[in-house]
Amino acid sequence: MQNRTDTTRTIGEHGIPEPTLRRLPAYCQVLRRLAGRGLKQVSCTRIGRELGFDPTQVRKDLALAGAVGRPKVGYCTEELYRTLENFLGWNNVEEAVLVGVGHLGTALLGYTPFDRYGVRIVAAFDSDPEKLGPHAHGVQVFPQTRLPELLRRMKLRIGILTVPAEAAQSVCDLMTANGVIAIWNFAPIALSVPANVIVQNEDLFATLGVLSSKLAAALRTGS
Repeated sequence: MQNRTDTTRTIGEHGIPEPTLRRLPAYCQVLRRLAGRGLKQVSCTRIGRELGFDPTQVRKDLALAGAVGRPKVGYCTEELYRTLENFLGWNNVEEAVLVGVGHLGTALLGYTPFDRYGVRIVAAFDSDPEKLGPHAHGVQVFPQTRLPELLRRMKLRIGILTVPAEAAQSVCDLMTANGVIAIWNFAPIALSVPANVIVQNEDLFATLGVLSSKLAAALRTGS
């Protein structure tokens, strides 16, 4: 077992840096918007301008994702979107389970665009009997004790953790022991997982800390 955060996605023998992976969805958002406006061709300069990114970085990221443009012409907007969509796996929806139906878990259950980004939450679990049964967002909430059984039966590979820190490792262990190989972790704790399991941590407190620090610096500069 090891503490692990996924930093690359391996395509064949090539590793894709995590910063590139984090930028690709932003490119997709821009491409959807531009295609909706009827723009047939798009350049790295235009994408970079929309996002405040260096066009050279955009070009490198797109190349890593397998996109090929034409000199002085750029990319076909819709074709580039499909290329990135395929690369990110958004056109192949994976079913997932969520454990922890608190405020954050409930918000994620209600976020319907997940389907568009390759994930569909098909079941939720909680240890609180008051939360069991049909959920307001259409996902059944089961007792947490049924997690191993349903994971094995449904052969699910993605688990979403929105439980308190003190419960996260034990739930993680149940997931990995029953077929989950990718965990989206919102609990503020580093998880110990087998070497073949991917963990993507979303540390909301760290992100808020960065925001607060930048705000304080901006206020000092402006004073």
